[in-house]
Amino acid sequence: MAVNNATAEIEAPSRAQLHAALGRSASVWPGIISGLEERFSPLELQWRPSGLAFGRMCALRHKGLALAYLLPMAGQLLVGVALDERAYELAQASALREAIKKMLRDTPPAPDGRGIRFVVKNEADIGQVVILAECIMADARVGGLS
Repeated sequence: MAVNNATAEIEAPSRAQLHAALGRSASVWPGIISGLEERFSPLELQWRPSGLAFGRMCALRHKGLALAYLLPMAGQLLVGVALDERAYELAQASALREAIKKMLRDTPPAPDGRGIRFVVKNEADIGQVVILAECIMADARVGGLS
């Protein structure tokens, strides 16, 4: 039986490996984790293969629902999210900064939602990740997944 590498879990990197990959962005990693854990506990971290140089990414899930994907690369941290149409509408009406709302508007809808990636550098960026996760979870609660 073949293994689907897109969903296969792999071993988490060591703290030193992760720090080396993130460089100056290493300080935002725990802020994202704790910011999401405060609102959505338990938070599950799933490491998966990635085509990026680091070779893996971390999916952050709550009750099986993907809230965000953390992608360490070249001394920075990319965060990816995918919003279905209802979560997209919530995001457009939220306190997200306009640049992220525009990214979402400019991304055509796909079967799995509107997916965007952006670099997280500081506390304000962490807040944007939390708002996006709140939109995803609010949509899930409406759909009966809470």
